[in-house]
Amino acid sequence: MSDFREGFVEADGFRIRYMEAGQGPSLVHLHGAGGLRLSPAHDLLAKQFRVIAFEMPGFGASAENTKTQAMPELAATMGAAAEKLGLDTFNLMGTSFGGKTALWLAVRQPERVQALVLESPAAIRPEGAAPPPSSPAELVRVLYAYPERQPPAPPPDPAVLAKQQKLVGRLRGPHRDRDLETQLSELQVPILVVFGTRDRMIPPEMGHFYKELIPNCHLIFVYDAGHAIGAERPEAFVEVVSDFLDRHEAFVISRTETVIHP
Repeated sequence: MSDFREGFVEADGFRIRYMEAGQGPSLVHLHGAGGLRLSPAHDLLAKQFRVIAFEMPGFGASAENTKTQAMPELAATMGAAAEKLGLDTFNLMGTSFGGKTALWLAVRQPERVQALVLESPAAIRPEGAAPPPSSPAELVRVLYAYPERQPPAPPPDPAVLAKQQKLVGRLRGPHRDRDLETQLSELQVPILVVFGTRDRMIPPEMGHFYKELIPNCHLIFVYDAGHAIGAERPEAFVEVVSDFLDRHEAFVISRTETVIHP
């Protein structure tokens, strides 16, 4: 990840950290509930795009976020952060928790989002679904199809973990957010939804709801990948994402569900 450089931007009363690399069309990334983690997919995407990976307020080393009370507010903050970086329009990618944030941003500011990629989005979850595990070991088990293949990560700071879990618990909302879902049919932005076939956190079949609710939606399943697709199957993930972002309406894979094999 050596090509990524750290920056900070002031937006909506927050000092927001971001990591940036690459040149080309802008791609803004909003991370999942575990915070900003650069993956091999970020490196590959930065070969074709200007990747801006934000660390949302209340995550990582940022101060506790007691201001944001609802997901649309967080989406507005991230839209303001992108604007402060001079991004009037951009491609947008959201992972898991960040997928719901990205959807709210696209719903509220559709004229700014050129295309939207949702990696293992958490906007629609099964009824009674448990929140992300609090135990780091259990989290690794549900994030990856093959946890043993992932490089060891330093143990998380308990204070950071507690701060993030409190924020996520406040913002993640119900398993079906009717306020959001009633607005999805109005989205004209090209959207790609990607799930791993071995996602243990959110059942991959949740992807079908997005296709039913969003007019211009493609659904792709990446074979043998868990929840963290960009970390486990970076080449397959980036191949389909970059093709989608390059082509938009001329995306080569059909609108019927497709499984990307090795």
